[in-house]
Amino acid sequence: MWKLVQRYRALDPESRKLFRCAATLVPRITFSLRYRGFQRTREALQKKPPPHALRETGKAKASEKIRKTCRMVKAAVRYGLVRPSCLAESLALWHLLQSQGISARLRIGVRKLPEKFEAHAWVEYEGAALDQTEALHRHYVAFDRGFPDLPGEES
Repeated sequence: MWKLVQRYRALDPESRKLFRCAATLVPRITFSLRYRGFQRTREALQKKPPPHALRETGKAKASEKIRKTCRMVKAAVRYGLVRPSCLAESLALWHLLQSQGISARLRIGVRKLPEKFEAHAWVEYEGAALDQTEALHRHYVAFDRGFPDLPGEES
């Protein structure tokens, strides 16, 4: 436990803020998806940007913010009390990036295996999947049409 506290304290202030935000956002999204569904959860996220909302400028700076945000969301998932679905994790990442002025895109794909049907969610920025270390998303066929009513997205 002490090691985790030391790792947290070693983070820069912006990373700590992102971690705290992700650590509270991921469980809220998880429970909201379960009890209110995707549509109402998405609508709630659209209405409430996080308090640290910023507008991004510059590709290099955006790249650094994306890397940092992905890392803090993964840490919040790893050390959190709930085990969220890929949809909850992706919604949290998408929301935090959007709040920083980074036009990320939420993607949902499906695949059919011999005995089951599976779905997966991920976030893309400029056509590249974020935080997909094993290229898991490539095994899924993404819906052609995105979610155009999400801010910063076009179909």
